[in-house]
Amino acid sequence: MIPFVDLKTQCARHREEFLNAIMQVIDNASFILGNEVAIFEQQFAQFIGASYAVGVASGTDALHLALRAAGIGRGDEVITVANTFYATTAAIELAGARPVLVDCDPKTYLIDRAGLEQAITSKTRAIIPVHLYGQVAPMDEISELAHTHNLMVIEDACQAHGATYKGRNAGTFGNAAAFSFYPGKNLGAFGDGGAVTTNDKTVYEKLLALRNYGSPQKYYHPQFGINSRLDSIQAAVLSVKLRYLAEWNALRVRAAERYRSNLACCKDIVLPALAPHSTHIYHLFVVQVPGNRDTILEIMSQHGIQCGIHYPIPLHLQKAYAYLGYHEGDFPNAEAIAKKIISLPMFPEITEEQIDYISATLLKAIQ
Repeated sequence: MIPFVDLKTQCARHREEFLNAIMQVIDNASFILGNEVAIFEQQFAQFIGASYAVGVASGTDALHLALRAAGIGRGDEVITVANTFYATTAAIELAGARPVLVDCDPKTYLIDRAGLEQAITSKTRAIIPVHLYGQVAPMDEISELAHTHNLMVIEDACQAHGATYKGRNAGTFGNAAAFSFYPGKNLGAFGDGGAVTTNDKTVYEKLLALRNYGSPQKYYHPQFGINSRLDSIQAAVLSVKLRYLAEWNALRVRAAERYRSNLACCKDIVLPALAPHSTHIYHLFVVQVPGNRDTILEIMSQHGIQCGIHYPIPLHLQKAYAYLGYHEGDFPNAEAIAKKIISLPMFPEITEEQIDYISATLLKAIQ
């Protein structure tokens, strides 16, 4: 069996480092907002190239609190792309705002700049560009558009730890940026976790309060806040993993290159397009396949290969968002892609033999 993501191998290779880090937290008995959290926040901010990082409980909370720290709330509209994970729009709703969706670029799957501009109204307060699958949205164009219309930019960098655009890391372009440390991410914890990066001291100070019941001092609550704190054990694990992130990203790129080499012979397979000026750190390796996708997935499964679909239903067609008033056909690129994409196994420890077997099986399944 070739898993979609192999966390066991990574855990086994670095077992002693993880156990030592966790035992130090246990010995210190400082489990919530302990020293390990402060250390990781500093390390992660330095890695990203941001002035500040604030650890929170999940990527969803990172987006939600970043929006609140930017002053987004009831009556506001926030624009994002239709072919993203539900958490992006859920965070907008949690902040009290209304999601406004736009189509994606048919090649890169990133947010479409033309559609973005058309979606701006008098109620628009922010844009959430999603750095999907591991590469960065066209931030020059988005930043220019936001500046012209006086809009906030909150990056959804939950799949882009270490991806760059024109030499700058994802997480340094907007008013703030959200990262997820879900275990399967390029930088993943041993449970849920997330962080917000920002270069704005005011936003940073608001985030510190928002993640901790709005409380700058225990039992004093001058503002709204929730319980969304990265715990010390997760922070300790993440500090260990952060040391290897650049290496692991490079291994993902190497794996992607082998996939490309193996699958380039089949013109019916659409390989991931590289976005201009962006590096790709391949959180996911997503291809489009011809014919009956369910049949292809079944064949892959029969041969012991776990694949995924990211994502099978665009957000505007999800029942939860029927109230937004969108209909089938509104975002043709997102809809067409959703019917054809398959995510192949991708993790730093994947071997050349595994990639070759996956590739050969996919080619046979398509014939």
